[in-house]
Amino acid sequence: MQFGYIRVSSKEQNEDRQVEALIEGGIEPANILTDKASGATRERPALTELLGKLRGGDEVLVVSMDRLARSLVDLHAIVKEVTDKGGTLTFIKEGQTFGGGEASPMAALMLGVLGSVAEFERAIIRQRQSEGIAVAKARGAFKGGKNRIDRDRVKQLLASGLNKSQIARKMGIGRVSVIRIVKELEASAKDKTAPKTAPDQPKQVDLEELIDRFDRLYPHDSA
Repeated sequence: MQFGYIRVSSKEQNEDRQVEALIEGGIEPANILTDKASGATRERPALTELLGKLRGGDEVLVVSMDRLARSLVDLHAIVKEVTDKGGTLTFIKEGQTFGGGEASPMAALMLGVLGSVAEFERAIIRQRQSEGIAVAKARGAFKGGKNRIDRDRVKQLLASGLNKSQIARKMGIGRVSVIRIVKELEASAKDKTAPKTAPDQPKQVDLEELIDRFDRLYPHDSA
């Protein structure tokens, strides 16, 4: 049987690209298992289910090595578990297949090299992210947590005549973030300038009309 395995780091991330690649690789949608969790842990429900289902001759297709594991140790361990069960594991991006018989020294070498490259790429990405955050903090654009972009600073730069792209470059943030903040500022300004409608005035009650209604509801003798 053929299985596909997908992993995205959070519920907000979209797995469509991986699904499409696996279907193009011949995997039935019903046989695709998806985890929405960090690859830094082996405790992943879909991965556990996949490894439990595997039998000799089964094939597993994964888009790339970093989707299966985030460390070289875990990568080796998972590949070994699949191949020990008699299955094969194919990585589309790297173009490598492991299993289908006794592991050759060349296959072990390729797994180590490619896994190390993937680990190195992630380290470079983390380093760039850290450097970007440090620059943004120095500019006052990064404060950590939610609403970390200085909206007042965006407002000042916008008033000075800078466009959205220039503001993004100056503050070290994404242009999409600037567009979102500008829209929020415009909506807030519109709410403040909108004329406030006066509350409905209570309807004046005619006393004589009220007495007349009461008399009709509760007639009484005039004598």
